[in-house]
Amino acid sequence: MQNDYRTNLDAWLTAAERRYSADLRVQEITRALRALSSAYVERRERGGRRQHVHGALDTVGKRAAFALYYAPLHFIAVTEAVRALQATLPAPESIVDLGCGTGAGGAAWAIATGSTATITGIDRHPWAVVEARWTLAQLGLKGHVKQGDIDRLRASRPNEFAIAAYTLNELPDEARQRVEEQLCERARRGGRALILEPLARGVVPWWPETADRMTAIGARADEWKLAIDVPPIVRLLGTAAGLNYRELRFRTILL
Repeated sequence: MQNDYRTNLDAWLTAAERRYSADLRVQEITRALRALSSAYVERRERGGRRQHVHGALDTVGKRAAFALYYAPLHFIAVTEAVRALQATLPAPESIVDLGCGTGAGGAAWAIATGSTATITGIDRHPWAVVEARWTLAQLGLKGHVKQGDIDRLRASRPNEFAIAAYTLNELPDEARQRVEEQLCERARRGGRALILEPLARGVVPWWPETADRMTAIGARADEWKLAIDVPPIVRLLGTAAGLNYRELRFRTILL
């Protein structure tokens, strides 16, 4: 299972493409993807927070674009990072996916470990909750997803991982700092957590301070620029929308 993530990714995306193309044409999804990308770039250039791509999922076209373009890129980013960081062993018994979106991050980590971990997804967006449940079912993963805030985590369970992929940048500073401290506390107790965010500094102006604080307790911080081979639907949409899908640029902290 550990070496077969592309099979899982392709099967998941094929089902998602079939699901969304029943009501939308590729041209409609492409237009929505351009709108999502424009909102993201505008936010990055003005150094804003709290209005990430998730905050703009107000039409079925944008939701389809997110599911068919951004979600698989997030899946690939998490997979490549945890493999390179050797964060797949020991395999977890459970994974908490904070701000889970479509469920791509937690699912990717579970598949990379080859484990039967139970995934708990948490997200404020009602569509994301439904979509993440669908993702887990499609990939044959155990777990449940609930709607709620992520800055009040329950105590860590033994052999439990936590992931916050493209999530902390959406939070107000006080909420983000609470999540960071909770993740640090998990690490102090021997747990494992992964934070993943875009490389663009304007989206995460707080990153250097966070990275310094966490590396001081034994975490490692990395920056990534990875050339990747993407599934056909990602290539199709990315080309039509004029986006650079050939290279993933992101940063991570592994606690």
